[in-house]
Amino acid sequence: MNTEHRRHRTSGTALAAALSALLLAATGCSSKADGGSTSDAADGVKSGPGVSAKSIRLGALTDLTGPYATLGKSIVQAQQMWADETNADGGICGRKVEIVVKDHGYDVQKAVTAYADIAPDVVALPQVIGSPVVAALLDDIERDNLLTFPQAWAASLLGKDSVQVLGTTYDVDMIAAVDFLTRTKGLTEGDTIGHVYFEGDYGANALEGSTWAAEKAGLKVVGQKIKATDTDLSAQVTALRKAGVKAVLISAGPAQTASLVGVAASRGLRVPVVSSAPGFAPQLMKTPAAPALTAMLHVVSAAPAVSSDIPGVQHMVTAYEKKYPGSQVDSGVLSGYNAAHLLGADLEKACQAGSLAREDVVKTHRSQTNADTGLGTPQDFSDVSRPAALSTYVLKPDAKATGGLVGVEDAHRAPGVEEYLKSRS
Repeated sequence: MNTEHRRHRTSGTALAAALSALLLAATGCSSKADGGSTSDAADGVKSGPGVSAKSIRLGALTDLTGPYATLGKSIVQAQQMWADETNADGGICGRKVEIVVKDHGYDVQKAVTAYADIAPDVVALPQVIGSPVVAALLDDIERDNLLTFPQAWAASLLGKDSVQVLGTTYDVDMIAAVDFLTRTKGLTEGDTIGHVYFEGDYGANALEGSTWAAEKAGLKVVGQKIKATDTDLSAQVTALRKAGVKAVLISAGPAQTASLVGVAASRGLRVPVVSSAPGFAPQLMKTPAAPALTAMLHVVSAAPAVSSDIPGVQHMVTAYEKKYPGSQVDSGVLSGYNAAHLLGADLEKACQAGSLAREDVVKTHRSQTNADTGLGTPQDFSDVSRPAALSTYVLKPDAKATGGLVGVEDAHRAPGVEEYLKSRS
């Protein structure tokens, strides 16, 4: 984790502790945010914070006003759709599901404050957007036994019982990207590839994967670190062209992907580009960069395209378009809906075992070795040190497709992933 993130995490933990102390002093509650107090409901199910005889409260720390506002809106709406469907079907454990949403605008300090506000009254967090946000809250989440599904995929978030990175991590995705390039785009030993990446855990973790895979393939990586505020990548394209790259990887946001591909195409650098899933949004297919994206870009993702013919995905798309007419169906919808389904399954199993207390929800989650929602590949949650899935899909832009992407290759595990993970352990 870089210095900036360590600083956020340290200050975030301190602020969260201070705010928690104020809340506890005002309410006279137990000193533990995880609600050391638990009780048995009339149905005999042990409960705790966020659980009453009539309701189960979940929390979402999201971005509705910052750089990932479009993603945040999609995830929030998808998870509310799941809650409404669940409640219409009788709820979970005979209780209605409620989701309390807090917008942090991708600001770490706002997120820390929001967490302190929401944590005492929820049993789990099916959504927390942003690697730096999750990094700042890691210690608090673990202390509170609050099962959390980040909408972030940095390997630095692994290793905590209460924090579950869903799907693959950024490094695994980039190993798959290098494998795709060498298999299908003619890259051979001695070639150079570029990697444009955000500063911070997202980009650093992605670069670890690309560097390892490139070394195994005999390729050279030329890195270009950028900030989230960098939206004109002309300088990076110039540097990559000078380096003679035969392909480019990008681990950034949609705006950066559009700039990279658009500028590269205009300057004659028409080489294959492969992005991590967060680097694409269907709205890009309505920009001037759309033709270049169609011609040059592929996306590696732990999730299928929302245009997939997988029955569960088709059902979700139909339901979402009916509930939110006019809203774009994108990868955030699938990601949010899948996370909510997985958490719902955890809560159902915990209820069947007789306890909805936080620590028991976490234990139930970690006991699952083949969690399958029908929305992609099954996941194994039993090893906190490993990604929940190791298989990736390869997708490509298509302006006519729902979500702006279509499948190119079904989910598969790239050669070398297991070797890489063993080298990192």
